[in-house]
Amino acid sequence: MAGKRVKTNTAHFAGRADEQEEVLRKIIDFLPDPTLVIDAKDKAILWNKALAELTGVNADRVLGKSDYEYSIPFYGKRRPILANIALKPLSSAEKKYFYVKNNDGSLIAETFAPKCKNGKGAYLWVKAHSLYDKRGEIIGAIETMRDITERKETEDKMKSLYTGLLRSNKRLKQLAMRDSHTGLYNHRYLEDAIESAIAGAKRYDFPLSVMMLDIDYFKSINDVYGHQFGDLILKQLARLIKKISRISDTIVRYGGEEFVFILPSTDRKTANQLGLRILDTIGMTAFGNAKHTVKLKVSIAIASYPENQVHTGMDLVDLADQVLNKAKEFGGNRVYTTLDLNKKIHPLIKKVPETDEVKSLKTKIDRLNKRASQSVVEAIFAFAKSIEAKDHYTGEHGEKTVFYATEIAKILRLPREEIERIKMASLLHDLGKIGISEKILLKKGKLTKSEFEEIKKHPQIGADIIRPIQFLHNIFPLILHHHEKWDGTGYPTGLKGKEIPLGARIIAVADTFEALSSDRSYRNAFTPDIAIKIIRENMGTQFDPAVVNAFLKVVNLEKRINLATAAV
Repeated sequence: MAGKRVKTNTAHFAGRADEQEEVLRKIIDFLPDPTLVIDAKDKAILWNKALAELTGVNADRVLGKSDYEYSIPFYGKRRPILANIALKPLSSAEKKYFYVKNNDGSLIAETFAPKCKNGKGAYLWVKAHSLYDKRGEIIGAIETMRDITERKETEDKMKSLYTGLLRSNKRLKQLAMRDSHTGLYNHRYLEDAIESAIAGAKRYDFPLSVMMLDIDYFKSINDVYGHQFGDLILKQLARLIKKISRISDTIVRYGGEEFVFILPSTDRKTANQLGLRILDTIGMTAFGNAKHTVKLKVSIAIASYPENQVHTGMDLVDLADQVLNKAKEFGGNRVYTTLDLNKKIHPLIKKVPETDEVKSLKTKIDRLNKRASQSVVEAIFAFAKSIEAKDHYTGEHGEKTVFYATEIAKILRLPREEIERIKMASLLHDLGKIGISEKILLKKGKLTKSEFEEIKKHPQIGADIIRPIQFLHNIFPLILHHHEKWDGTGYPTGLKGKEIPLGARIIAVADTFEALSSDRSYRNAFTPDIAIKIIRENMGTQFDPAVVNAFLKVVNLEKRINLATAAV
């Protein structure tokens, strides 16, 4: 019926509005997220099933309630919820509740509701928005929420892990700056620390010194007593120098047996006094354990700012390293500063020609120095002779060993200095037998396993006897290793092949030939030919083939000389 006016049935319209409201209630009730609606007077008018499950409170207990009473199932007390904030501005006291306002006017917040989930509590993500009528006036507010407890707990765990990771990283960073063995700072830490120290010294016009300490002949300690004992010595020394240093000093383990001290507000004179005190203290201290103790000798070097004009902190460290080398060069066991470096005649001062008297005096001093050294050597040789009383074959055997070792070295065309070194080492190679029981040395029968273990100690004992004597230090490795074998099965350290010092390899052949050719308490001497045959058979296993070949030339030459002498 075109153009005909349709009458509106008001009752029917009202009925449809009720239906629409009921449909809206069912929709909200059906929503999986907990949802509530309040009216303009803060009364709860909708409370869906999901919210009832979350809070444990059914709708009939909160619908129509006001004065924030519907917040009790969440918090246990009356307090504003996000719907209240969406409904009207809060009082100043209520503004402490945190939320975020979106561009669409909705509010979002995260909160912990301790009364939810049967009192276990729940973290809730909450969203609320005002509700308006057709005229644009606020008639209420809707609030919906999601249980984010699991996510929040995961986040908290991740946060805790992250915090722990940060702490661990900080700890690892600190550990990375520490030497794990001594507990001192390590080389990695040094550069930052010294550059910071030099920058502060320059900025505030303070002195700064670097002191470098190195253990003299530390390798000999490792060689004689083993690396485990050497590690113990380093720990003990680190504790000692830390104890006798000042609180303001920074100590760094620079290398194996090298330590660097950063000494703030310390000039060269003060650093030198500290170095002397450390040198004396170390010299008076016995290091080691119940089984072995050693006394240490150390070299100490000092470089200082502003006495030494340097650009960087590492320049100061490098300078101290040069001074340390100079201290080592002059025998060690001393404190040197940069004043001891490069003691040269001033270029404007001409060198005074030496008179005959000056030359004569220098010659006498040099002779006295050599004589003093020779006296020490002779005293050691005299001491070594006392071994004869314990092991009768040793005296003559030692002299013959010297002859063959020296001749082998000559055949190998070694430098004169090396030949002299081998000669002296072969003279003293059995020095350590002074520490072996006569009962074992003179035993006529076969040695037991424990007795042989005692015999095996004599290279270490001999090396330890000569270790403190500086000018004999170059023969130390030859005495220590003359019982090593080419295949690595020897003693005391099991060195193999060319790891064994050449002089020790030479002494091993000469020593064995003379041992085989001599009468012993437990057997008669082998003939020279049989002894040579045994040495040939052990080429490449016990002995260095090149050394054996040189030895064979020596004995062949000796045979020809003997034949020629007999013919005459």
